[in-house]
Amino acid sequence: MAEAALKIENLVKRFGGLVATDHLTMDVHTGEIHAIIGPNGAGKTTLIGQLTGEIKPDEGRILFGGRDITAMAVHRRSAIGLARSFQITNILQDFTALENVALAVQAHAGHSFRFWRPAAKERELTEPAREVLDKVGLSDRVDVVAASLSHGEQRQLEIAMALATGPSVLLLDEPMAGMGPEDSQRMVGILQGLKGDLTILLVEHDMDAVFALADRITVLVYGGAIATGAPDDIRNDPQVRAAYLGDDQDA
Repeated sequence: MAEAALKIENLVKRFGGLVATDHLTMDVHTGEIHAIIGPNGAGKTTLIGQLTGEIKPDEGRILFGGRDITAMAVHRRSAIGLARSFQITNILQDFTALENVALAVQAHAGHSFRFWRPAAKERELTEPAREVLDKVGLSDRVDVVAASLSHGEQRQLEIAMALATGPSVLLLDEPMAGMGPEDSQRMVGILQGLKGDLTILLVEHDMDAVFALADRITVLVYGGAIATGAPDDIRNDPQVRAAYLGDDQDA
């Protein structure tokens, strides 16, 4: 797994006097699940924003499959295979799970089909939508209106919508947020099922999930990486334990 699907070189992002990303260099290998952990204010979400193009870095480069995408627009990054899980606020609450994913398929296809005709009637949209809903464990919830889905199911739907864009690299920003133990375990199983089919960069608070899923972990503190390694190496790293794992603070 030596090939880098995503490479970050000397990335810097400042907000006034605050350095949110501090000369960060790291890579994500093709086919791995690479987790990013760190205390509150470590710069995890700011990093994800830079990778998706929503936040412009002040210095450094982002390479996707060897291609410099540092200045590339958000929609172009999606078109070449970089996807971020949707936030729940972007789910259309009055649409069914199938309709939400079908619209994500439609948006990625770059044409409108017959937009005012219900998306659930278009086989070109519904067949791939059903496939990704099955991958995230929602095959029996396709006709349920999103507003009626549980919190955990809405998070599964977010991931289905991201998968509908056909990414090679998937960025997941706290997919277990707000979940109870049962939903979290279900999500771990879903992500394990995706492992190897695509590359996943995972930002997550739930340390049990991180250590169950990750091939490698990078620890951020004050916008910089203090360690990268296999889960056991990170768990036993004295510097990491002092800065993060050994205290009572959440990620």
